[in-house]
Amino acid sequence: MAMPSPLATCAIVAVLFLLPPPSLAGDPDLLQDICVADLTSAVKVNGFACKATVTEDDFYFKGLAVAGNTNNTYGAVVTGANVEKVPGLNTLGVSMSRIDYAPGGLNPPHTHPRATEMVFVLQGTLDVGFITTGNKLVAKTITAGDVFVFPRGLVHFQKNNGDAPAAVISAFNSQLPGTQSLATTLFAASPEVPNNVLTKAFQVGTKEVEKIKSRLAPKKS
Repeated sequence: MAMPSPLATCAIVAVLFLLPPPSLAGDPDLLQDICVADLTSAVKVNGFACKATVTEDDFYFKGLAVAGNTNNTYGAVVTGANVEKVPGLNTLGVSMSRIDYAPGGLNPPHTHPRATEMVFVLQGTLDVGFITTGNKLVAKTITAGDVFVFPRGLVHFQKNNGDAPAAVISAFNSQLPGTQSLATTLFAASPEVPNNVLTKAFQVGTKEVEKIKSRLAPKKS
């Protein structure tokens, strides 16, 4: 069997380098015009199964028009407009959310494992930032009309240090970006992360770990 020429080999390698690796790709491309999510289906796929009957309401959501209730521990609330709220987003690879902040409110350090986030400030002023894998903080103060980007998977936060409420609209390149809050993930997981893991990781005692866990534990109804 003839061996490929050096030029052909170089061409193949070049093409492979140009192809986006799966780890960098966003949501899978759609294979039909629409695939409205059947949120009640027991079929497990990467995304949601398509439902047979589609209406205009599958593509409609008005939940971002009104400010959310920020009367909580962090003084901030996220209202999502993802595939779970807008079934028509299934396979389209986009979603949005609105985040409202009381004065002093914080959207605590978290990540979105499946999406880059871009925020547009509706009102107020926010101190925002993300941390690179090289442990560098990239931070800026943004105000009404400004845009800031948080790269996919990197830890980031937003803090309202002003005396007035603030709000942003966030856009994501995923129908369901996912959110992992660092504090909640580590100190309120179920089953619990062992105390000896947390005490060694944070260089604190068991009492401090238990105190944090008690504060972040889900409220019993």
